[in-house]
Amino acid sequence: MFTPIKSTKVYEHVIVQIENMIMDGTLKRGDKLPSERELVDNFKVSRTSIREALRALQVIGLIDSRQGEGNFIKQSFEDSLFEPLSIIFMLQGGKPEEIMEVRKIIEVKTAAIAAEKINDKQLSNLEKLANAFKTSKDEKDNVELDKQFHYQIAQVTENFLIKNILNSMSFLMDSFLKEARSKILVDEGNLSVLAAQHIKICEAIKNHDAAMASEEMKKHLDFTDKYIRSNM
Repeated sequence: MFTPIKSTKVYEHVIVQIENMIMDGTLKRGDKLPSERELVDNFKVSRTSIREALRALQVIGLIDSRQGEGNFIKQSFEDSLFEPLSIIFMLQGGKPEEIMEVRKIIEVKTAAIAAEKINDKQLSNLEKLANAFKTSKDEKDNVELDKQFHYQIAQVTENFLIKNILNSMSFLMDSFLKEARSKILVDEGNLSVLAAQHIKICEAIKNHDAAMASEEMKKHLDFTDKYIRSNM
């Protein structure tokens, strides 16, 4: 099951072996890892190296450490990219405009997929969000409704990667573009434009028109991006 390790960077090799066991299905979601003592015996390394590896696996979101119970492979990986991606983005000196560039690349196609896949219940939820955004006058509510509208479209795709990446982009916007994101929703003129754009995206998805859904999403994100860049 485990291979003894001889290396100067021991904990990294422990991580690689555990990651490989997840990849090949030996370890599955919710599985409990062996105790620290068992891992020390299996890997033939020090307890310090095992603890370093476990801490690293917890930071990158692969395991949960439960007091008094042990270490477990996570059951759910929703939102797992938030913290590590934010840290990497900051350390790499990422530019705020890069966030919108990624959103435009992914969300235009996401709208098309949603138009092809959406069911009646999902459409009803999307329409409620679009209408709530149109009528709301509260800035904080509008920010949340806008995020939920985009996330609902991502949910329709049933694509784990799309959902996680777009969730992470939204999180990064809150971290690095929060002020600019709020400013666009304070202006009543902008609010009316964005609300109309949401409705058009919703209608295209409702009509299962993938090309139109992509086009309306592109217009929407181009408008948002242009405003944010002008206020950075």
